[in-house]
Amino acid sequence: MLARHTTADAIVIGLVGERGRELKEFIEDDLGPEGLARSIVVAATSDEPALVRRQAAYVAMTVAEQLRDQGLHVLLLMDSVTRFAMAQREVGLSAGEPPTSKGYTPTVFAELPRLLERAGPGRAGTAGSITGLFTVLVEGDDHNEPIADAVRGILDGHIVLERQIAERGRFPAINILKSVSRAMPQCNTEEEQAIVARARGQLSVYEDMAELIRLGAYKPGTNAEVDAAALVYPQLEAFLSQKKNDRSNLAEGYAALEGIVGGAMVKGRVQ
Repeated sequence: MLARHTTADAIVIGLVGERGRELKEFIEDDLGPEGLARSIVVAATSDEPALVRRQAAYVAMTVAEQLRDQGLHVLLLMDSVTRFAMAQREVGLSAGEPPTSKGYTPTVFAELPRLLERAGPGRAGTAGSITGLFTVLVEGDDHNEPIADAVRGILDGHIVLERQIAERGRFPAINILKSVSRAMPQCNTEEEQAIVARARGQLSVYEDMAELIRLGAYKPGTNAEVDAAALVYPQLEAFLSQKKNDRSNLAEGYAALEGIVGGAMVKGRVQ
C-alpha cells in the first residue's frame, strides 16, 4: 500500500529472509504493476545462505543511496532487520565469535548502525533523501529484546504493532500510545500537534478505564473526561482502521481527526 500510494520519487523494497511463496505473492498481487512501475525489489529468501541474506540488506540500501544521490526522494522498505541480524549472527558464529545477548554476536550490534544510519538526507547540496521503514520481529512479544532495543535507539521513532489489536480485527494493528516519532513534531504545525495530543489523550483515558467500562463497573457521569473518551473511542478506532487499498493524504487525515476529537471535547463539556 505504501509503495502504491506514496508521493516519493522511487521505492526500494528489501526483502530479507522472506518465504519464497510470500515473495511471489507480494510482487504479483500486493505490489502489482502499479507499485512495481517505480519500485526496485531486492530479495533473498529464507533458504539462501547467511551471507546472501545479509548482503541483500546492504544492496537495498546501496540502491536507495544511488537514487538519493541523483536528487530523488526515496522510500526504503526493509523486511526485516531481525532476519538481517540473524544472518549476521550465523556469519559471526561461524567465524568463532562468542555469543552474547540472547545468542547474538558482538558484530550484530556493530553492523546495525552501519546499515540503518545510511538512511536519511544525502550529502550537503543534494536534494535527495531516504525515508526508511524497517520492520523488527520481536521474540515472544518482548519489545525489549536485543534487536528491537538496539534498533529503537538508532532510528527516529518506532511504530508498535500488537497481536491483541489484530485479534480484534483492527488493521493496521498499531498501538498508538506505545508508538513514538521523534521527527514528527518538526514536521507538523502547532495546530496539528495539538490535534494529535488531544487524540492521544482521549485514547489514554479510555485505555486506563477500558476494563471497568467493559465489565460495566463504570457508571456514566462519574467522570467527564472518561465519558468524553468513551464517546469518542469507537470513532477513533474507525479512524485508525484502514483497508488494504484505501488511500488518504495527510490533510484529509488531520481534518478527520480534528472532527472527531474536537467534537468529543465539546460534547464532553456539555455533558
